Amino acid sequence: MSTGWIGLGKLGAPMARHLARHLATAGFPLLALDRDPARIAAVPGAQAAGLDRIGACGIVITSLPDDAALAAVALGPDGLIARMARDSVLAETSTVSPETSAALREAAEARGVLLLAAPVSGSTATAEAAALTLFCSGPDAALERARPLLATFARTIHAVGSAEEARYLKLAINHFVGSTAQIAAEALTLARKGGVAWETILAVLGASVAASPLVAYKLDPLRRRDFAPAFSVAQMLKDMSLAVAAGEATGVAMPVAVLVRDLYAAQDRTDLRDLDFFAAILAAEREAGLGEPDRPE
Repeated sequence: MSTGWIGLGKLGAPMARHLARHLATAGFPLLALDRDPARIAAVPGAQAAGLDRIGACGIVITSLPDDAALAAVALGPDGLIARMARDSVLAETSTVSPETSAALREAAEARGVLLLAAPVSGSTATAEAAALTLFCSGPDAALERARPLLATFARTIHAVGSAEEARYLKLAINHFVGSTAQIAAEALTLARKGGVAWETILAVLGASVAASPLVAYKLDPLRRRDFAPAFSVAQMLKDMSLAVAAGEATGVAMPVAVLVRDLYAAQDRTDLRDLDFFAAILAAEREAGLGEPDRPE
């Protein structure tokens, strides 16, 4: 029942809280590591631990911001994998490149560690609600052992392969999501420029064939013009860049992904960088010469 956790960011923290609560019912702590000790203190039932204690756990879950952070923590002679025991499980939930994931898998296999690529799909709100989606690829035994723990914060778990399939699927889904925001930015700005009221645009969008769970989730904050970051422009630029790189590496032409990445790159160089990625709407409105819309009191 020894379980370790590394990374308590926007998604990692609520995920870890759900898991720590589950472990606490059986009288076990969650051993946690983060560069900010205050984040560990904010997870009831978590105990701060170094890499040696985390590495001694039977199952370790990581939630890190990018490839560089993951490689720094997990790889090398002093990294996490080198400290893990044979037949222990590393469930890696970050959104990273298939190449970095493959490097982790190679190191894990050399050590006898079972690596489960398990990138998480969802927002901070779905993480708080324990309603995330996981795409999992790796040894069946790894998923079988990790599933009860992953299910404490994920509503849906898809087993999609034995190697890096989960990484490709996560990037594909994020391509859809990131591109949707840029399409919405153009489309909604066109309607506003044509004189349609903001409330009317959103009401029609929500009842149209263009509606989706993503659109439905975003409608309320868009009505309030609330662009607080559930997932920021900077984060989406990172993910779209990973998708473009994956296309290049596999010989898949991705002109739309390149365009969307470049749009996020331009927005990332402005004050929109740390806002929600649907702040692409603000960029389009500014380009069209539009200010804030009139809204009902």
